[in-house]
Amino acid sequence: MILEAVMVQVKKGMEAEYEESFRRASGIISSMTGYISHELQRCLEVQGKYLLLVKWETLENHTIGFRKSKEYQEWKKQLHHFYDPFPAVEHFENLNLE
Repeated sequence: MILEAVMVQVKKGMEAEYEESFRRASGIISSMTGYISHELQRCLEVQGKYLLLVKWETLENHTIGFRKSKEYQEWKKQLHHFYDPFPAVEHFENLNLE
């Protein structure tokens, strides 16, 4: 399992519109092959800051399967205009050190 982590900064005053657009766009990502789950967290200290966490079965499910799909073009259309600056996307794997 791969965890995609994205720290998002939404343009000032567009937070409510972003949250509603994200709610609608969630169906896009959740329909993709290899998708496991996602959550969007709102920062308590910084207005307009969010943390998006998406679990994928493999890195390629995100970087190739989703990012190179026609569904991703719709995701971009619905969400990318809210970001300032455009967020960095990072991927993590669990080390299972327990």
